[in-house]
Amino acid sequence: MANKTTSEKLATLQKGYTLEGATIELGAAIIDGELHKDAPVRLPLSMMNRHGLVAGATGTGKTVTLHMMAEQLSTAGVPVFLADIKGDLSGLATAATGSEKLTARTEGIGQAWQGRTFPVEFLALGGDGNGVPVRATVSSFGPILLSRIMELNDTQESSLQLVFYFADKNGLELIDLKDLRAVIQFLTSAEGKDQLEELGGLSKATAGVILRELVSLEAQGLEKFFGEPEFDTAELLRTAPDGRGVITCLELPTLQTKPMLFSTFLMWLLADLFEDLPEAGDLDKPKLVFFLDEAHLLFNDASKAFLEAITTTVRLIRSKGVGIFFVTQTPKDVPAEVLGQLANRVQHALRAFTPEDAKALKATVSTFPMSDYDLEETLTSAGIGEAVITVMNEKGAPTPVALTRLRAPESVMGPSDEALVRSTVAGSALLAKYGTAVDNHSAFEKLSGKAAAPTGPAAGGSVPRGPVQGGPVQGGAGQDDVDAEARRIEEEILGRPSSRPAPSAETRRRTPAESAPAPRPGAGDSMAGDIGGMLGGALGGGLKSMARSIGTQLGRELLRGVFGTSSRRRRR
Repeated sequence: MANKTTSEKLATLQKGYTLEGATIELGAAIIDGELHKDAPVRLPLSMMNRHGLVAGATGTGKTVTLHMMAEQLSTAGVPVFLADIKGDLSGLATAATGSEKLTARTEGIGQAWQGRTFPVEFLALGGDGNGVPVRATVSSFGPILLSRIMELNDTQESSLQLVFYFADKNGLELIDLKDLRAVIQFLTSAEGKDQLEELGGLSKATAGVILRELVSLEAQGLEKFFGEPEFDTAELLRTAPDGRGVITCLELPTLQTKPMLFSTFLMWLLADLFEDLPEAGDLDKPKLVFFLDEAHLLFNDASKAFLEAITTTVRLIRSKGVGIFFVTQTPKDVPAEVLGQLANRVQHALRAFTPEDAKALKATVSTFPMSDYDLEETLTSAGIGEAVITVMNEKGAPTPVALTRLRAPESVMGPSDEALVRSTVAGSALLAKYGTAVDNHSAFEKLSGKAAAPTGPAAGGSVPRGPVQGGPVQGGAGQDDVDAEARRIEEEILGRPSSRPAPSAETRRRTPAESAPAPRPGAGDSMAGDIGGMLGGALGGGLKSMARSIGTQLGRELLRGVFGTSSRRRRR
């Protein structure tokens, strides 16, 4: 490291960042304290689905970095999702104005700067803000994510999964919190005690704990988030008429009072996308890039099942063309299993004021490849708007570590005028679709309108949403039967090409009568334990045991994904 001249270091960086294909321009390299605009630092657009980390101490420029990256992604036709925690990112809708200081900075790094606006869609959780209201049904949100918000322990989380199983099996639609409360109240009542006993793993005492936590959520005002119309995550994949990617900006004005809801909701969005998007493989550019700000909130006190589900989602969603960038203070905020999936690194300055800070600094340095920089010194002395960068090149190898002066955004680095935000929302095509809450007939109405709850899908005329025609695969069925049923569900219910193997010649020779599964009592039961075992590896820890005991409900009942989520689109 000490033996290299400045010219040799410059040549290393120039070669390392000479990339083919479209790129995101990050800035220009600083070598031996001197800025070199002839050494641009870039990130291949095709590698942005390899995920990334934007880290650094408070005030070092993380938000400006993701702002700048979002602008270039939009220009390249890639939709972007941003969580606007501090209200600064609404400035994407307003063109910035130049200044002498800005001109000096942009010319110094070789940036041809021009003030611009970008296509922005403003959303707000449950209407908490100026944006288009975003809601999810309780059923879609699923038991693992809901347990996370309610801060349930592992036993209580498993019990909540059984409540969802009971509701799905009996055609009790869980739209909002009062629906879930009604189901739990029924199970703990005299009328529901038989059904409670049948669930086995759900004790009356645990049901009471869940009910109290549910009431607490309502007291916090979270009932506004759960309901219909449910937000379709496909809205995040839109492009503007001019071909630029739409930047979806989620307002979070009350994050400080609801941090758990914020982080869990973001994982619901990702889980829903993960379940709906087809496999895409390697693309010239991603379908969507997702920036998860305040990422440490995801992992604080998270259950094992929740962490397993996050790891699975991050690992597998790459092949569906979605890139995820975690934005937080230090790499230590992210579990090692997730950090290992983040190939692109933008590390802003760190401070070492305390022994704990010093440990975080050493841990951060250890995560970088060998370089020509003294990273401990570099990371503590880097200025605002500078970052240490290494990314994945087109061949899948890490680029050389480069201290980089970052590009300046071309839209306002701060909030847009509130009147502009309101007018943008008023003109949004999404407002008519999601602006007004509706309260459809669901579990609450069904249970409150009858002396006893329905005991099966056919009881009282109740039919679960999106039933799969035909019964379960019987215990004697072979793997071909399992694959055939799973393939049919993917193609007919999920509406996408199946990744399952084609039927064997023996399966194709069977007559319809031989192939048709025989009906049996309790038609709500779906595919047999074969599917449960086959998919168990993709489920969270709590769902694994559930799959073993009741079979993965891939047909009539659960159609639930990695987080136990169940989009209405997948239930139709």
